[in-house]
Amino acid sequence: MTELINIVLEHPDFLVVDKPANVNFHDEGDLGQGFFNQCMNQYGHTLYPVHRLDKVTSGLVIMAKTLEAAQWFQLAFADKQIIKFYIAVTDQKPKKKQGTIKGDMAKARRGQWKLLKTKVSPAVTRFHTVPLTQPGSRLFLLKPETGKTHQLRVAMKSISAPILGDELYSGSNSDRVYLHATRLVFNYKDQNIDLIRLPNSGQVFLEDQLKIESVVEQLLELNWPS
Repeated sequence: MTELINIVLEHPDFLVVDKPANVNFHDEGDLGQGFFNQCMNQYGHTLYPVHRLDKVTSGLVIMAKTLEAAQWFQLAFADKQIIKFYIAVTDQKPKKKQGTIKGDMAKARRGQWKLLKTKVSPAVTRFHTVPLTQPGSRLFLLKPETGKTHQLRVAMKSISAPILGDELYSGSNSDRVYLHATRLVFNYKDQNIDLIRLPNSGQVFLEDQLKIESVVEQLLELNWPS
């Protein structure tokens, strides 16, 4: 049975919904209906996708209700007017605990992407980390400045800290891929929008929920690496 969609914000021009992990955003042929069409069918209104999340990633997704709004969001994403924050967990020691990961990306083998040393049209990710209760585990606070395929997963692998559960990028086996789109901040028609959604699955996320909530609430105040 298809889960009911979780609407975080219902605006006359758009919806913000909480996508569960392990659901493909678009249809998967014989494997079933994707999250976007589930939302459109259950909501009973034409929707327009303006960005997406990987199948393994949970969290906040915007869907426009009008073509005009869809065009506005596409321009806003391109102009970096929408601030996105993600959280991720690793159980491996990163090369550094905060900084900026920058480089071009290219397709690799077995559906993977890789980070290059060139910077022609680079993926840019800023990050901080904090320790979690579970020994050896760290929470990554991720602020992507671009929106490349698998960008955050590749970025974390590049600093020897693959995401917990992300076996495609050498992460340890776990109950889910620990990557979640946790906060969206933008201004729409002079209305300030600031939405937070904490993950509702994954044992490591849930056992440190209070700490994660506190950190996520302070994301805008952090001194992000330049």
